[in-house]
Amino acid sequence: MDKIKISEDFKAIQDHICKELEIEDGKGKFKEDKWERPEGGGGRTRILQNGNIIEKGGVAFSAVEGPTPEKILNKLQLEKADFFATGVSIVLHPESPMVPIIHMNIRYFEMSTGVKWFGGGIDLTPHYVDLDDARYFHQQVKATCDRFHGDYYPKFKKWADDYFFIKHRNETRGIGGIFFDRLVSNDPVEMENIFEFVKAIGFLFPKIYRHFMGKNKNMVYGEREKKWQALRRGRYVEFNLVWDAGTKFGLDTNGRTESILMSMPPMANWEYMNQPEKGSNEANTLEYLKKDIDWATI
Repeated sequence: MDKIKISEDFKAIQDHICKELEIEDGKGKFKEDKWERPEGGGGRTRILQNGNIIEKGGVAFSAVEGPTPEKILNKLQLEKADFFATGVSIVLHPESPMVPIIHMNIRYFEMSTGVKWFGGGIDLTPHYVDLDDARYFHQQVKATCDRFHGDYYPKFKKWADDYFFIKHRNETRGIGGIFFDRLVSNDPVEMENIFEFVKAIGFLFPKIYRHFMGKNKNMVYGEREKKWQALRRGRYVEFNLVWDAGTKFGLDTNGRTESILMSMPPMANWEYMNQPEKGSNEANTLEYLKKDIDWATI
């Protein structure tokens, strides 16, 4: 296993995901934008806009390298050396407020000193929390984790609850999922197993999202639900710009701004002191934006 094979496998996952999403959407097609990073490497960012179901979605692959910026060295407490980083990152914003926002990222980081690890995760941000949808999502993620290690799901779910938390709002970004970083082993067989786990999360993504696209696309909604969707998208923007480590890493490594900010929704809104009516679907959703809920068995 080497960095070239890892990046090629990640490219194949990007291809697979884009194909599956186009089939389910039925109208939208991804447009590819290839780019090069002046310091080394590049990527291919694919964007789908104004589809039947997906209003705006990005599926990005990158493989970048070069001298590691001081900010990254200091933050990760690493010795000065060159780095290589490759991964696939996805955010999908649906047209319907009844279809959830979804995010996934799988990545590999390596330094010329021999330091290396895998990271990633998948999480769901419904505009309206539906318990059946939440249960399905977490059961699918748990089943995938359990194929590789019994400790993965509880450990990585807790990590996601803590990571995808909007501290200044005291609420989770959505219903969580899993988040993991610095997965590494000195045993080549175990390292290969970690890589297979990371790829399994990548291939799980289109299965899960095609389920939600097909199930929820025809649910009835109106102006009230669209207004709420815009407010929830605002929360998504707040997290990505204030707290997300991936956004900061991309900007600190002189990454491509358009690709880094592809996660932004096409439209969002902020309303001063918005207070949903007690007992409404909107108020009920806010009640579920908390850490440590056992979604898989709720």
